[in-house]
Amino acid sequence: MAPRQFEPPSGTRDFLAGALRTRERVFAQIREVFERYGFEPLQTPAFERLETLTGKYGDEGDKLIFKILRRGEHEATGETDLALRYDMTVPLARVVAGYGSQLPTPYKRYAMGPVWRADRPGKGRFREFTQCDVDVVGSGSPLADAEVVCALTDALDAVGVREYRVLVNSRQALSGLLEAYGIPADLGGGVLITLDKLDKLTPEKVSAELVEARSLDPDIATALVGDLTAADAVERMQTVLKDSEVGRAGLDEIGQLLELATPRIGAERIAFVPSLVRGLDYYTGVIFEVVAEGMPGSIASGGRYDGLISALGGPDVPACGGSLGVERIIGLLSADDGDEHLIDVAATLIAEDTASEVMGFVARLRDVGLRTEVYLAASRKLAKQLKWAAERKARFTLIYGAADKNAGLITVRDMDTGEQGQVPTNELAAYLTEKCAPSR
Repeated sequence: MAPRQFEPPSGTRDFLAGALRTRERVFAQIREVFERYGFEPLQTPAFERLETLTGKYGDEGDKLIFKILRRGEHEATGETDLALRYDMTVPLARVVAGYGSQLPTPYKRYAMGPVWRADRPGKGRFREFTQCDVDVVGSGSPLADAEVVCALTDALDAVGVREYRVLVNSRQALSGLLEAYGIPADLGGGVLITLDKLDKLTPEKVSAELVEARSLDPDIATALVGDLTAADAVERMQTVLKDSEVGRAGLDEIGQLLELATPRIGAERIAFVPSLVRGLDYYTGVIFEVVAEGMPGSIASGGRYDGLISALGGPDVPACGGSLGVERIIGLLSADDGDEHLIDVAATLIAEDTASEVMGFVARLRDVGLRTEVYLAASRKLAKQLKWAAERKARFTLIYGAADKNAGLITVRDMDTGEQGQVPTNELAAYLTEKCAPSR
């Protein structure tokens, strides 16, 4: 094990070339899908004012915000006024509140970047991780919710994750449920935070927490959890909500989302799940999570948050969005088979007096877009240089010896087949461009 000072902080990671290439490929595939849907990019700072972030994620979420100590005389007091961003949604709301008149309506944006949470690290759970978000601001239509969900699932399909389920619920339906059980509004937020643990704790433990931490009557707690986790939970919820105006509105928006998104996603991959809660305080309507076998927690999530932008002092506009958890998604992908070529061409260097000519070949190949490396020290040990080319996973290797030079030729070795032949030096770029085209 490496000494502690050489390890990254707990819950963070270093990405060497192989892992980083995988990540960049995934980002590119996701970005292509998002832009195909018409979402525009947005980049915001890695940190925000603390007051912008707090109060948006519930008590549990606020505890996970990484706060930044003030510098100078404030260091000794532990005062903070900034914090690392917890997600991409609140920064978006701040941007809309501040730049609303400069943005189109509706405003469809995507954002990709790191976020930070002071969580306990575990499988698929990190303190620094990357989110890829899409949001629609300025539309209350269920079509906007469906666009968000379908963009995220299309992105999952694009990167190769196809075995998943989209779980759907509504904050309005849950509010109606709490109302039907006679749970006071001032307890509702805390009750939902506890119910959000149903995917992590047993129903008995959730019921106990509702009694002990949320002051619910034991019979009500047991009945509420029982209704949400029963095999016929959907039918039970529909029955309980039949006399609740807000509850019926929630069921209607769930039905609209399922009707619009199911043809694209497939009926076997999307369903109404009454026990889905989503603990963040800012959700107001439809909520969803995407789960996959073998990965704890969700690989994507989101919902409607119509009140968030006005809470930051901006206009009262509807909004919805969702986020992909890249770390968990990559954890579901099969390991690379190792056959991918990292570079197109490796140029050996047999003698110092050919260095300038070899560098000229390399420059021309780079000019036509071929990924080309040169061996950085002249050596007559060709076997050593061929080993280097193999380790770099080159598609072709160039060998330029005295005989080649005298004939105006250069030897090109196919690293996949081991075959080699000579090519006129003035035709090298065209020859290799054609040869490399199918594999790039």
